[in-house]
Parts: sequence; structure tokens; C-alpha cells
Amino acid sequence: MLKNRSEILFLYDVQWINPNGDPVDENKPRIDEETGRNIVTDVRLKRTVRDFLHQYKEKEIFIREIADENDYIQDAKQRAEDFLVENGEKVKKSDVTLAKMKEIINQQVLSSCIDVRLFGVTLPIEKSNKEKSSITHTGPVQFKMGQSLHSVKLEYIKGTGAFASGSNSSQKTFREEYVLPYSIIAFYGIVNEEAAKSTKLTEEDVQLLLEGIWNGTKSLISRSKVGQVPRMLLNVVYKEKHFQIGELDKYIKLHSEKVDEEIRDVQDFVIDVEPLINILAKHQHKIERIELTVDERFQLSSNLVQELNSHGLVVKELSF
Repeated sequence: MLKNRSEILFLYDVQWINPNGDPVDENKPRIDEETGRNIVTDVRLKRTVRDFLHQYKEKEIFIREIADENDYIQDAKQRAEDFLVENGEKVKKSDVTLAKMKEIINQQVLSSCIDVRLFGVTLPIEKSNKEKSSITHTGPVQFKMGQSLHSVKLEYIKGTGAFASGSNSSQKTFREEYVLPYSIIAFYGIVNEEAAKSTKLTEEDVQLLLEGIWNGTKSLISRSKVGQVPRMLLNVVYKEKHFQIGELDKYIKLHSEKVDEEIRDVQDFVIDVEPLINILAKHQHKIERIELTVDERFQLSSNLVQELNSHGLVVKELSF
């Protein structure tokens, strides 16, 4: 079982795509009107992790789209009942009490679904119209909204499609989309060891989470998501119980000779990590280890591994 609290700092960039569209605003990339910075929801990052763990690591996940032979998509109650299984055999709802249903489903979901152990879940349980209940697990792993380290520029692109706009028509359809020429996005997250007791989160699960963040971002291949590149992933594992520095994303800053909206590549700026190094060094006696990987093209103000080692911190370089 997981015993140590940890904090995650993840940076990745995008070019000429829409990293996270807002369905109530023409699916435009989410932008903070006050700062002009790009926003990406925590749900988007969790989806990246889920899809990677399911498709590439063959791990079961609870939150996924499953359709029956008539192409009807499961609702949450039906998905929960997929786990009404004991000793490899499906259990009939009529043969068990509501309490027993909850016990069986809860046990099976936690043992089977890595995304529930990581991110939690609310499971609606229904034995009949009159006998209903639910199970709620708070996820040990939570992320703030991701935010770009600079103001971004929104571009509108319009083009023609390959097919006619209708039958007996000589006109082709048009497509239109909004993209960002460039955005370097930072996510901050925490892994809470107390909440991990409820979902039975393990050390192995957390290592798979880190791999899912890094390689999952690389594996996004839809037209609107392809080309996202992970640039830095830091996981600070604490040895002092219930301690965390907090807001690690506030200890880094982007410096560029270009105006924010003119940035187009990772080579157009340097990330100042001196405040991050200083705060980690200040609390080095409370830190068990730091897990880290940095993309070769990513420009930092200092060599993180060397600087952290010089302050007596143990750095494990991640390799996925």
C-alpha cells in the first residue's frame, strides 16, 4: 500500500492544436479572459492517463465507453453491475441483498480498476426501483486545472472538406476550428496517502500513473491532440507524515525575449527553476526522494539533477 504523500509537477507543450476544447464555447481552447492564459481541465489529463493505461498497459479502468450489441452505451449503474462477480461468476441481483451487492461491487472495482484507485469514483448501486444506494471514494490523486506559463494566441482556421454539402450538390462542406499556435502548460497534482487507504492505492499504481502522464501525452493521436510533447515530470515523495510544500507550479517561471503570444517553440524560452530548487532544498530533511525526467530540448535555468543533488536531495531519474 502507498505510505508516502507526494506532489507532482508536469509540463508539456502543444503546437497548432486544441489541447482542451470548451463545448459551450464553440469548442474553442479554454482561455482565461483576464490573463490570456490557456486552461486545461484536470479531467482532460485524467482521460489521457486512463486511455494509456487501458490501451497500452492493458489495465482495467472503470470510466470508459462500453456499448451493447444495439450500440446503446452503458450508464453508470450498468457499468457498476459489470463487477457484481464472485469467484469468477456473475451474481444475480435477486440472490443477494443490496448491502451484499455493494460489498461485492466495491471489492471488485477496487481490485480491478486502476483509475478508481487513483482518481476515485461514485458508484450508483440499484437492486430495484425501491432499493438504491451508492459508494463514493475520494481519489487520492488530484490535479488543479492546468495553465499555460504565458499568454496564448487563438487562431481561427477554415478549410474545405472532401464531401459534398448535400445530395445533388456541387459545393463541398467547410470545416472550421480554433487552435493555439503554441502553449506550454503546467499541471500541479498531489497524491494523498490517507485517501489512498480507502481506494487501496499502491506504489506500483503511482509509478503507472507517472508513466501514463508522460507516455500517455506522447500517445495522443487524434487530429486535435496529436503533437503534444511532455517536457518535464517531477514527483516529490515525502517522508514526513502529512507534509507537503504545496503549489509547486508557483515556483517556476517562463522567461523569453519574445512577446508571450509570439512564442512558437520550446527553444523560444527558458524556465527559471531557481525558486523550485530553493524551496525543495529548504525542506530537504522532509523529502525521501525526487523522481524526475526532463526532455532533452527543454531549457531550464539550471541542471535540476545536479543542483538538487548538491543540496543533499536524492534524485531518481525516471525512464519510461
